[in-house]
Amino acid sequence: MKQAFRVAVAQINVVVGDLEGNGRRIREALEAARAAGADLVVTPELGLCGYPPEDLLLRPDFYRACATSLDELKAWTQGMTLVVGYPEAYGDFRYNAAAVIRDGAVIAHYRKHRLPNYEVFDEERYFDRGTDACVFLHRGWRIGVNICADLWEPEPPAVARRAGAEVLLALNASPFHLDKQTRRCEVLRARVAETGMPVLYTNMVGGQDELVFDGASFALDADGGLAYQTANFEERLDLLTFDGRWQGGTKAAPTTPEADVYSALRVGVRDYLGKNGFPGAIIGLSGGIDSALTLAVAVDALGADRVRAVMMPSPYTAQMSLDDSREMVRRLGVRYDEIPIAPAMETFAQLLAPQFAGLAADTTEENLQSRIRGMILMALSNKTGSLVLTTGNKSEMATGYATLYGDMAGGFAVLKDIYKVLVYRLSNWRNAQPGGAVIPANIIERPPSAELKPDQKDQDSLPPYEVLDAIIEAYMERDESPRQIIAQGFPEAEVRRAVGMLKRNEYKRRQAPVGIRVTARGFGKDWRYPITSRYRDEY
Repeated sequence: MKQAFRVAVAQINVVVGDLEGNGRRIREALEAARAAGADLVVTPELGLCGYPPEDLLLRPDFYRACATSLDELKAWTQGMTLVVGYPEAYGDFRYNAAAVIRDGAVIAHYRKHRLPNYEVFDEERYFDRGTDACVFLHRGWRIGVNICADLWEPEPPAVARRAGAEVLLALNASPFHLDKQTRRCEVLRARVAETGMPVLYTNMVGGQDELVFDGASFALDADGGLAYQTANFEERLDLLTFDGRWQGGTKAAPTTPEADVYSALRVGVRDYLGKNGFPGAIIGLSGGIDSALTLAVAVDALGADRVRAVMMPSPYTAQMSLDDSREMVRRLGVRYDEIPIAPAMETFAQLLAPQFAGLAADTTEENLQSRIRGMILMALSNKTGSLVLTTGNKSEMATGYATLYGDMAGGFAVLKDIYKVLVYRLSNWRNAQPGGAVIPANIIERPPSAELKPDQKDQDSLPPYEVLDAIIEAYMERDESPRQIIAQGFPEAEVRRAVGMLKRNEYKRRQAPVGIRVTARGFGKDWRYPITSRYRDEY
């Protein structure tokens, strides 16, 4: 006879390879669920080992350690049913798997059918495909299990339905990018319409290197209606009741793209530093909007006491840049130091004068200023253990408008996937939040400049950012050809210019620090272009 059951959605933040810590989080979720009267707990995809484990999955010892951790969880499931994701070694095969554990024993297994090999995913490198359904009985209900990408195609849920499943649990490690949640809901509604099964979607949360998992777990009833939607970017344990429909779930208020991206940046910084043991962050301020936004994110992620701002003026630094930087650090309450670089510039000029004799000054001298600043920041990092956060944005990474071993020097690139136009949107959004503006208006309103020579402006070297960003997005994220982009009304000269800069600067991007991914395609795991290439686009 069917009875209502109470399920706990464990939207947890785990660390790749931290089997002890991840196991403890799952045990804590089990105990909290038990205390709240739940009898079923669902965790994310590969929740036991973290996602993505990458080439740890090529090591046999890693699978043995995961199997041991899974065994240790069994003792905690008396009177409970736990669905947990883990990597499984079975003979010569390796699976992205889920175990259903009840009363100390594994009662069912599921092996992921669809192994994504696109965007940031390369599961075909590591895993074999499963083919069988997993359906287990709970309170009289026949419950099916799928894992993440299985839901993006009709067949895996259909396999569960044909095996008798009446409701579907989905374990996910689905990283955030803009508009991702909208797409998830569309896809799952299609699966619900095809199978008639209600679905519970449990997603991971937290930062893992360049990826940020937004959580945003949700449930759909058999009619496709949204019955539950939890807050995103938060570690949570939510309780639902199922009696043919999902009951008791809250629905988080809608968010804006700016709020989501800012949250992703905040979580990415917090977890990258926290999970890797850095005591704090160091940021080189310039008086410009990129370093200002990076500083705001860092303070929101770590707290003012763990952030240090350093201003390194040169003879070309405008007084307003100094004034604006001083005002911003006053508002945020972070440690602030000014280290003029003119003495170092003079030293390098003397050292290199014999080598540069007869040669006109050019970008070499400009880049030396940036590299002096990079050396100072890295020296402070070495001495204190704090991590340098670089401040370059996606528009600059695309075009190479950045200096190797200069402003690219550091350990984590906060804005690496943020176009310049989005930098402005995020800065204005942050200033509109409770507590008042933290970025002085002058920083947002003044024309951007690297201030490496008199009266320098970014737009002297780059197309207008509104045009540049649109061209880069079309070419880089959507793989549109230059001809297609020109046909949309963009000037051919600007398209040639932007695409040319993008191609010429691949060697820089290969040496750039890892940075947070927030778009459908960032300059990281999902961008793999040759440095040496003679291919030329047709115009």
